[in-house]
Amino acid sequence: MNYEKVTLEPFYVIGISIRTNNSGGTLQQDIASLWNRFFSPNIADQIPNKVNHEIYSVYTDYESDYTGYYTTVLGCRVSSLENIPAGFMGVTIPQSAYRKYKAIGNIPDSVASVWSNIWQSGPTINRTYTADFDVYGEKSQLGDQSEVDVFISVG
Repeated sequence: MNYEKVTLEPFYVIGISIRTNNSGGTLQQDIASLWNRFFSPNIADQIPNKVNHEIYSVYTDYESDYTGYYTTVLGCRVSSLENIPAGFMGVTIPQSAYRKYKAIGNIPDSVASVWSNIWQSGPTINRTYTADFDVYGEKSQLGDQSEVDVFISVG
């Protein structure tokens, strides 16, 4: 699986969250529920200090590794974590080295395929489990030509 190695400066995301894990059907059910919550009351309009309209799906607060519990935050990149609305969560994406993968194809299948390959890679990736994230930008709504960037924090 092809990737690009990048170093990112720290930034912030505010959104709604859920605690989940990758076992059985838990992940698919939890993440689908989170996306439904995000779009039903138009959560994005309630996020202050947005810097753009991209949607970030952040995976953080790992209990251990990809087999344990972690928190998923679905939201938008913001200029600061001031004024986090009630029921929302703010997260700092730390400065780090990341492996950047590109999921191409129908969503969510293409993103799920990238993540499956990452999980199957095991320790060869040298993940740090601080904060990983997907970025759903303009190209994420193009059907079988959709593109989503997936960032994995590495040591």
